[in-house]
Amino acid sequence: MIIKNNLLNILYPQVCGICGKIAENGLCRKCQKMLEEFNICNKIGFNDKNFSNLIYLFPYQGVIRNMLINYKFNEKPYIYTTFINFILNNKELFEFLKKYDKIIPVPVSKKRLRERGYNQSYIIAKELAKNLKIECDKNLLYKIKDNKEQNKLDKKEREINILGAYNINSKIKLYNKNILLIDDIYTTGNTVNECCKILKKANPKIIDVFVLAKD
Repeated sequence: MIIKNNLLNILYPQVCGICGKIAENGLCRKCQKMLEEFNICNKIGFNDKNFSNLIYLFPYQGVIRNMLINYKFNEKPYIYTTFINFILNNKELFEFLKKYDKIIPVPVSKKRLRERGYNQSYIIAKELAKNLKIECDKNLLYKIKDNKEQNKLDKKEREINILGAYNINSKIKLYNKNILLIDDIYTTGNTVNECCKILKKANPKIIDVFVLAKD
């Protein structure tokens, strides 16, 4: 395990995901203070969605937008440490997230996974679950349709594009469980809403959505 961790530190250096300076926890003190100036840990309730609440850290703009573009599209998976350590340093948010029984990442298609090399939502979900001591299940929800990337479509096209893209492993039980679905960016909400529609078939008690940023 020590060898593995050392290798990861070489491949993905522990630098601040914002300024790029060496930072053991992926977030230097200066940038930590800068992030704290954002209106963080927002919660929005819904009555017309397949989930109850949307919880997001930041607005999708400025430095946060640049970080997420680098994290998702520019082969910089190590930036996850910046977001994770920010969450860990927010005691109120950390305690709030302990109420969930299972964490589920929004899946990507096999083709997209090969192209990108990682699922950015799964990395966040796995690390968050580990620190919260909650189960993270990446095999429960899976993608069956290699649809066009949502960010390249308009609002109406996104809604149609995502339909029928996901399925659920019926062998895994969610009955009466509190579920937290993890994604990176919330724009129109079509992706997470479609995922939650599928998850509802397993009769969980609550489904909430957690994202790093909301557009």
